[in-house]
Amino acid sequence: MITDERLTAFINSLDTGNPAYLNELEKEARETNVPIIRTETQSLLRTLISINRPARILEVGTAIGFSALCMSEYAPQGCQITTIEKYEKRIPIAKENFRRFGKEEQIHLLEGDAAEVLRELSGSYDFIFMDAAKGQYLHFLPDTLRLLRDGGLLISDNVLQDGDILESRYAVTRRDRTIHARMREYLYVLKHHPELITSVLPVGDGVAVSVKSKNNGL
Repeated sequence: MITDERLTAFINSLDTGNPAYLNELEKEARETNVPIIRTETQSLLRTLISINRPARILEVGTAIGFSALCMSEYAPQGCQITTIEKYEKRIPIAKENFRRFGKEEQIHLLEGDAAEVLRELSGSYDFIFMDAAKGQYLHFLPDTLRLLRDGGLLISDNVLQDGDILESRYAVTRRDRTIHARMREYLYVLKHHPELITSVLPVGDGVAVSVKSKNNGL
């Protein structure tokens, strides 16, 4: 845990929660060990979407569709969501969940490697949620920024790696060192990029909130 467990539990106890169908899907995900966004991250997303009022949302990393469905509940009427997933076993589950909960007209799933799919996308998005393979965030960033409109929000989840991000590379297991190094570099780029204003928050497993602004005064 990044923050004290008791404090997190108290904050989560104040949460008004989601519609019943999302609670049902969240329970199913936890029972089948599918990683989904944490309660406090859900709350942050709801707040940011209410502020941003996006007409177009792009999500990188669908899993079984929980976060896309969560965002669809709190986005303005008429908002379209595009989400990208490459894991073949989860794609049909996500599609069925969108159909099952009547969101298939609002949420469009693109199948394939995010790096390739992002290169092919055009137009602009108001709100981009990054929740895919953590080691690839840095590679996705150029196309992500190309697709994000000025004034749009880029939300990057799981950026603090349960607090391990602050450790020396030698203090993390050998298999995690590449991801550890790439995430550190990603956070540095977000904080120093001339088109971004970024705040890194100890929410959930760490969330970076970035606003695209070519005139940020830096």
